[in-house]
Amino acid sequence: MSKSAKNPSTASAAPVPTAKPSAQVAVEPKTKKAVAGSKQARVITMLRSPNGTTIAAMMKATGWQQHSVRGFLAGIVRKKLKLNLDSKKIDGSRVYSIKGAGGNKASARQSKRRAA
Repeated sequence: MSKSAKNPSTASAAPVPTAKPSAQVAVEPKTKKAVAGSKQARVITMLRSPNGTTIAAMMKATGWQQHSVRGFLAGIVRKKLKLNLDSKKIDGSRVYSIKGAGGNKASARQSKRRAA
């Protein structure tokens, strides 16, 4: 009599050892600053300009789609960076800009740390 194919072999049921991560791997802390020259940094620079910028201009500068630009404005600029994003409708097109004290919040914090 032969064994049925449905019964698993006891040799194959042994646990497979998992690879453990090495202790030498350096973990870089996440920061809230955009990397200089990155798409995010370019958009923030455009938003800080005195005239502001449109979604179409941000799309052209980054290659992002419209919904991605809107998501960046809401998720990163407003929520994560906590910048004061202002929008106005000028001549039928919406213009976005960073206004007020919220735009200088990070540099003000850094100045306080250096003074202390």
